[in-house]
Amino acid sequence: MPVKTVFETKISHVSILDENGKFDAKLGKGVIPDKDAVALYEHMLTCRHLDEVAFKLQRSGRMGTYPENRGQEATSLGAAYALDKKDWLVPCYRENAGLFWRGLPIEMILLHWMGDERGNQIDNELCVMPLAIPIGTQMLHATGLAWAAKYRKEKQIACTFFGDGATSEGDFHEAANFAANLDIPVIFFCQNNGWAISVPSKIQCSAPTVAQRGLAYGMDCVQVDGNDIFAVVKVTRDAAKLAREKKRPTFIEAVTYRLGDHTTADDARRYRDEKEVESWKKKDPMLRLEKYLREKKLWDDKKHEAAMAKAKETVIAAVKRAEEIADPKNADFFNSMYAELPADLKRQRDTMCTHSLGLDPSQLEGTERQAVNSQH
Repeated sequence: MPVKTVFETKISHVSILDENGKFDAKLGKGVIPDKDAVALYEHMLTCRHLDEVAFKLQRSGRMGTYPENRGQEATSLGAAYALDKKDWLVPCYRENAGLFWRGLPIEMILLHWMGDERGNQIDNELCVMPLAIPIGTQMLHATGLAWAAKYRKEKQIACTFFGDGATSEGDFHEAANFAANLDIPVIFFCQNNGWAISVPSKIQCSAPTVAQRGLAYGMDCVQVDGNDIFAVVKVTRDAAKLAREKKRPTFIEAVTYRLGDHTTADDARRYRDEKEVESWKKKDPMLRLEKYLREKKLWDDKKHEAAMAKAKETVIAAVKRAEEIADPKNADFFNSMYAELPADLKRQRDTMCTHSLGLDPSQLEGTERQAVNSQH
């Protein structure tokens, strides 16, 4: 039998605005209007300032831990900008910029990291899922959400975010296989920031790209400069179009870098070369977008000063709302558990006592005591 090629492919790398501010006018035409580019940059300033404040909150004991988003703002923000407001955003835990753009109040993220579960009680209208701390589980949730939308014949799709390390988890492979085989409209958005905590990407994946991990499942795959918000918007729109029109999933690998530690519990100096960090600082998504805006005369020092003042005001107000929120009530645990609370749990909520056969009726009063006595 002769040898023949049964499969060939290629994975494109997309870049529109490079680290030196060079803009590909042909590829970038119409991707982000000038007015929106300014608004996106102002939004990045607020998110970057929040990182600085959150770090101080943790160090002063006012918050348990916090993962800085610094250096990765263009990934989730570009995706959130490109997607429809009814499309699901299914994050891991470094997508502040995209979540806030969608409309999630800043204090919700602060409450989450302060250990207050009310930070996860997100308005259903936002189509945003809570932060996912377990690595990779959110990909299964996104696939389920997109599958439900397809079943209901809706145009809604899902976009889930994860790191390069998550592609080594079984959850990724199960979600990818399910999505590709059943034509489910979901975008797998991998933020390859070079490190899975202290494990470098070259150990995490021996292939030239992480994107090609999606090829085995028959997905369209693309690699994008994750620090180039124009390129991120373009590839996300392309993936969304494929999902909406053909119900097909796409794997996007956004090459980016976290400029800070993994979390406030980490010290990246123990495993990262400082020269590497310094080289990536020059590729900062905010710096290149600012260069672009200044070259187009859309930004200047006066506007920068005004935007920073507004960012500080916004973050201060969010911190105040998070720290001054009223104490939760015991009944909240029950009320948040079910859409319609079962009768036995209503009794537990109202009496704050379990209703087992071993319950001492003297713990209760009035009609509740009579009800328990009659059960015995």
